[in-house]
Amino acid sequence: MIFNPGFDIRPKTNPMGFEYGPGVFGPEVENRALDSIRKSLRDRGCSGPDPVYSIAMDVGKSEHLPQLKRHHLLFGAVTYAAGRLGDEPVRSQGHIHRISPFSGWSTPEVYEIWSGKAIIYMQETALDLPGRCFAVLANPGDVVIVPPAWVHATISADPQEPLTFGAWCDREYGFEYDGVRQHNGLAWFPILDKSEQIIWIKNPNYQDSNLIVKNPEKYSQFGLNYSKPVYTQFEENPDLFLFVPQPQRVKEIWKGFIP
Repeated sequence: MIFNPGFDIRPKTNPMGFEYGPGVFGPEVENRALDSIRKSLRDRGCSGPDPVYSIAMDVGKSEHLPQLKRHHLLFGAVTYAAGRLGDEPVRSQGHIHRISPFSGWSTPEVYEIWSGKAIIYMQETALDLPGRCFAVLANPGDVVIVPPAWVHATISADPQEPLTFGAWCDREYGFEYDGVRQHNGLAWFPILDKSEQIIWIKNPNYQDSNLIVKNPEKYSQFGLNYSKPVYTQFEENPDLFLFVPQPQRVKEIWKGFIP
């Protein structure tokens, strides 16, 4: 299944990146090389696709760009290569969102899967005790929200096909990797077994934690409409995703949040 993201953007594989249709703006993609993510992999010497994934931060309909800037919102798109990184699935290295000078908060992120199968992995901290850990399974059309200040990584759950997704972010986004790298990765490593199913192995550089594997929540507290792409929802109600650049607007929701 391929999900319609609500505007004319199409992933491509050779070379990896995106094509933008009429009336759509987007940058030259940033390609993430395998060497740049090795520090977070269980097997740093593994082989795999290179580049691992391509990122287009700040895409959308040209008519919306002034409004996106006023709302301090940015929509990003990412596409992953098919394949595997040794015995691990293709994935990002894991990071925390840097504190935004706009809000003074580490900001949340709203993921929407477009094609492939994803796991959005999250843990509460990058400290020795990682707190609650979740692996949220997501298919095309599913939405997953990462709360402020949580470590997170996006994992392709099917090595046979590329993964593509979009995400609402703060316009002054920034990433912090140090805590994850100091622990040689996330608290749980995803591993592909012989049948190419994901199993999880604890990272011994953290204290003990439990991993909850689950489907996405419905997030009714944010007023999302699951019959429409998140970009279309912004188009119809530009204030709907203001909680992304301004997470303090819904600070009570983040207490004990279940992704």
